[in-house]
Amino acid sequence: MGLRFGVVILPDLRWRVAADRFLEAEQRGFHTAWTYDHLSWRTLRDGPWMGAIPQLAAAAAVTSTLRLGTLVTSPNFRHPALLAKDVMTLDDISGGRIELGVGAGSGELSWDASALGGSPLSPRKRFERFAEFTDALDVMLREPSGSYAGDDYQAPDYRTLPGCVQQPRVPFTVAATGPRGMGIAAKYASTWVTFGPLGVKEPEQWFEGVERQSRLLDYACTEIRREPQSIRRMALVSLDHGWIDGTRSRWTDFTARIDALGFTDVVVHWPRPDSSDLPGCAPDVFDAISAGSS
Repeated sequence: MGLRFGVVILPDLRWRVAADRFLEAEQRGFHTAWTYDHLSWRTLRDGPWMGAIPQLAAAAAVTSTLRLGTLVTSPNFRHPALLAKDVMTLDDISGGRIELGVGAGSGELSWDASALGGSPLSPRKRFERFAEFTDALDVMLREPSGSYAGDDYQAPDYRTLPGCVQQPRVPFTVAATGPRGMGIAAKYASTWVTFGPLGVKEPEQWFEGVERQSRLLDYACTEIRREPQSIRRMALVSLDHGWIDGTRSRWTDFTARIDALGFTDVVVHWPRPDSSDLPGCAPDVFDAISAGSS
């Protein structure tokens, strides 16, 4: 089948510029285009940063084949009832081209974690909240009316009518790295996404870490009697991974090895040649990916 390729388009551009990027991504043959769902992010915090949901709605209106999604949205500042309504609407606008990427969200190092007040949660509590967040989204997107009552989220008598274009709901892309997160991916995901092990600089360590993560997903699937190969596996090439996409030869080696590990999708970041701290994909590698995606 071969790898599918996607691209992250950061929401740091006014729409008149961002629109051209989404259109170009479609013309280049990318399968998916994603955007980050943060309130602010890293060194771009004091510059332009647009809302993910409105931007995806606009992107859906100007494209026709490109699948679109969040990579990822989290419960740090989202409530599942409102998010489900927005995602259902995006699915309608796009004609069934929305992918919902979800993750637990960062802790104390993320501005999102305390942007709405309160203190950042412990890792255990963030996981518990994420598990309920994902379950609530699953229920509200599958069942257009009902009530949801959990420890963190309540939505008495919610409505997501008329429901998703994609049935039984939009597909979930779940970000996970550890055993507990893999359990959520095994239960809910159409696609699992990882940026690899944290703090790893050497390629061999990165591949070994990703292989361990993939085996954790296999185990989590077998625990609930789900076929592991029913979940697509996506590698997100971090903005910090210059060794992966710095040259075409490195990229060729990377894609061959990630394919051999059973991955089905690779996502890169749109080139950022004028930003040394957030470089994105190397332009010549980006062109090579696009040519191969057509």
